[in-house]
Amino acid sequence: MTRRPLIPRNATMRPEWKPEHIYAIRYATRPTALRHEHFYGHIDCGDDSMPIDYFVWLIAGQGEAILVDAGFTPEVGARRGDRIHLGSPLEAAEALGYPIAAIKSLIITHGHYDHTGYVHELPAAKVHMQERELAFWVSRHAHKEMYRAILEENDLLELVRRNLSGGVDLITGDAQLAQGVSVHLVSGHTAGMQVVRVVVDDQVVVLASDASHFFENIEADKPFSITHSTPQMFDAFDRAFELASSATAVGQIIPGHDPRVRDRLAPVDPALGLDGRVWQIV
Repeated sequence: MTRRPLIPRNATMRPEWKPEHIYAIRYATRPTALRHEHFYGHIDCGDDSMPIDYFVWLIAGQGEAILVDAGFTPEVGARRGDRIHLGSPLEAAEALGYPIAAIKSLIITHGHYDHTGYVHELPAAKVHMQERELAFWVSRHAHKEMYRAILEENDLLELVRRNLSGGVDLITGDAQLAQGVSVHLVSGHTAGMQVVRVVVDDQVVVLASDASHFFENIEADKPFSITHSTPQMFDAFDRAFELASSATAVGQIIPGHDPRVRDRLAPVDPALGLDGRVWQIV
């Protein structure tokens, strides 16, 4: 099947802007998590320790940036229990040279609580989100406990308010947001889950976010335990591999919550005071 070409959006980034670096910002961790929590059906998973980290990602260049996801706040982490908040991802972005005023776009990959918490602190950033995702969270099923448990109501209300004021770019399918930055609807984990593809020079990076929480999810074809559509989660794995392919280089797929990201990437300069919190992907 021939895929439709990417639809260009009303850009918030300057036309000449292009990404130069991608950073993984670790803002929280849950060291008490167990292996069986991370795989659908708990099949052959066991109860071994399997900590989970929480990341957002900064796509940066030429003094401006796109933030991918917005984490959760310390207050939300404390209320939900056993989540250790390591510091504001926005403060980490500022230490990298990108204060709030430099973050022109905010991509929300999906609406779960750990991806929406700092939206209210970025009032001038254009939010890019799949229309299908926002529509689900205001649908007749959203009040069910299994969904409410992974949502922060105030974050959803902020997104709705932003949409009513014209601050949300609701996307249907795949779209080009800037030179070298595109989003792609995959669904699966949520109704409108999207992944982000970034091209820096000849390097291709797919920020999978929760399309694959851990490397093992996608590499072993084992979906995460929270699923909106399990068949679509398998399709999302395939789509991520497809998006990471390149004629000139082997692309990287960066999962959303895997502590092993820290072992595979280079930490930023210790002089920035971000030890244990930020790694450079490209």
